[in-house]
Amino acid sequence: MSWQGIEGHDDVVDRFRRILASGRLASTFLFVGPAGIGKRTFALKLAQSLLCERAADVNLDPCGSCPSCQQVVAESHPDLELVSKPADKAFIPVEVFIGDREHRMRDGLCHNIALKPFLGGRKIAIIDDADYLNQEGANCLLKTLEEPPANSLIILIASSEQTQLPTIRSRCQVIRFRELPHSVVVRLLATLGEVESDVEAEQLAAFSQGSLQRAKQFGEPDLRAFRDEFLTRLGQLPSASVALAADLGKFVESAGKDAPIRRERLKLVVLVAIEFYRAMIRQLNGLSPTGDSGLQAFIGDDLRAQNVDPETVAACIERCLDAQSQVEANANQATLIECWIDDLARLFQSAYA
Repeated sequence: MSWQGIEGHDDVVDRFRRILASGRLASTFLFVGPAGIGKRTFALKLAQSLLCERAADVNLDPCGSCPSCQQVVAESHPDLELVSKPADKAFIPVEVFIGDREHRMRDGLCHNIALKPFLGGRKIAIIDDADYLNQEGANCLLKTLEEPPANSLIILIASSEQTQLPTIRSRCQVIRFRELPHSVVVRLLATLGEVESDVEAEQLAAFSQGSLQRAKQFGEPDLRAFRDEFLTRLGQLPSASVALAADLGKFVESAGKDAPIRRERLKLVVLVAIEFYRAMIRQLNGLSPTGDSGLQAFIGDDLRAQNVDPETVAACIERCLDAQSQVEANANQATLIECWIDDLARLFQSAYA
């Protein structure tokens, strides 16, 4: 089943229908879940449903043809504010919330959301890339979240609750989005023309961890080849850790000159490592692998015979999550990679000692 062409999130649709039926729609929501699973698409379709001029919002069934519906699709509705991180910025600029220096508090989301609706009965703001809210931007937004204007709705979209400041998180109703089922990723890849065969769709879906975005990234043959080599060498740690860090650095640099592109590639590398260690944990606990069953070939058949213990692997996952945060914080990439791989090697060196 799918809602308005959006697959994999029918449970979230049901939740919003219940909320609307009760008349208790909150003013602020935090949508959390992995990138590439449809959170922004869902938020826009929800906005369309709430701004539709012909259909009752409680049904979440917009007509799709009225002026409001068409303007939402075009992202030009006067009662809809859309905010995202510019490609050339590390964070969402504070100006998008409170205006530039010449228009402080007379422009930007915080000003516009408080204006009387132009067409419908409410104003809606969608803040994509909320992971990139820095302290200054969050503080500017905080006043609006504490005292939201009447008939307003603000949706923040992030990868997890932990990426948000406690002051923001505590003022939002959290909506968790699950990873897309394997079959859905396969179907979407084929429908969108991202693959040349069913075999390729199955392979990319296995790498995706439920994210269409991640599946598309692994559509590049060079990335798939690198992934196999990286997984092999992860399984060989603590040996050759210095060479692995150096090769990782070269691979990240080869993505291009733009820092955001290199950062995205490094984030993908870290995700592959997390996938690897999570598969290890499952194997140590007697569970079958999820997603890419081929991971077994890189891990080995009997981890216990190698004296690998769950505590060590859990510590590796924790270190990878720290590396994720450091990438998001725009840490020096060369230093980050060197320290991260060295720490992973040390963890296994201690386990084998």
